[in-house]
Formats: sequence, structure tokens, C-alpha cells
Amino acid sequence: MRGRVWKFGDDVTTDHIIPGRLKYKVKDIQDMKKYVFHDVKPEFASQVREGDFIVAGKNFGYGSSREHAARLLKEVGIQAVIAKSFARIFFRNAINVGLPVIEAEVRAEEGDLLELDMASGLIRNLTTGEEFRFRPFPEPIAEILREGGIASYYRKRGKFPWD
Repeated sequence: MRGRVWKFGDDVTTDHIIPGRLKYKVKDIQDMKKYVFHDVKPEFASQVREGDFIVAGKNFGYGSSREHAARLLKEVGIQAVIAKSFARIFFRNAINVGLPVIEAEVRAEEGDLLELDMASGLIRNLTTGEEFRFRPFPEPIAEILREGGIASYYRKRGKFPWD
């Protein structure tokens, strides 16, 4: 995977990703896409491109248990979120919707170009030449991600990877 970086700091909440006051006004997931990071990076929704990455600090995705936050990041084209750490419920929601969430400390600036190898656990910042390692997902989670999420996995196979 290759993509451009959107940089965020620590403690990004689900309300930062999709403000609750807007989520409840807009019922259709496609219409919600224009409000992703509305309050913290107003340009994000109009400038994000398919294949971009989010690189963030610690505790990404804490707050409410709304699945919409992870789902919307995938819907706008984010191919993976790389952060020092994730809130547990966001991490699970992301895997369930097929959005890779990588725990790694990566030095990158907004707009840098990254290359991510999920199987080997290697991230390369192609802009700076630096490399970073992470622990690849266990095979059952990797299978869910390859299928695009837990629902797709189950529809295709009729069972869960741990059955």
C-alpha cells in the first residue's frame, strides 16, 4: 500500500472524526462523509484521496462506541490508520469494518508519502527514507481485513475465522 499522510496528534476522539451533533442530523452514511474531521481539519473531507493514510499519536478513536467513526474513515478512502495507540472499541470497530489500524510510532509530516507492507510489518516513509516496524496482525484478523470486514468475511465463508 502507498499513500499520502494526514497527520493528527494525541487523543483524537470519535467526535473529532464525526461530530455527534452532525451525525444525528444526517442519516445517510454517504452524506456524512463531508463532515469527517469537520471541526479539526475542515479541508479534510474535500481533499482526502482514496489510498491516504492517517498518522496519529496515542489514544486514537476514544469516546463513543459509534461504529460510524471507523466506517466513515474507510468510506472517504483512508486505507489505514497508523497511531501509537488506539482506544479499544475504535480498534475493534475498525477491524470489523475492514479498516486496518496499525500500532506503530511513525515519524511523518502531513503530505509525506508512506508505503505499508501489512504482511512483513514494515512502514517506509518514502519522503524521508525512514523505516518503522510493527507487529503484523494474527492470521484471523488479517483474513477479516482482506475480506473487507467481518460482515463480508461471514457472508463469503459462512463462519467466523475463529470457528
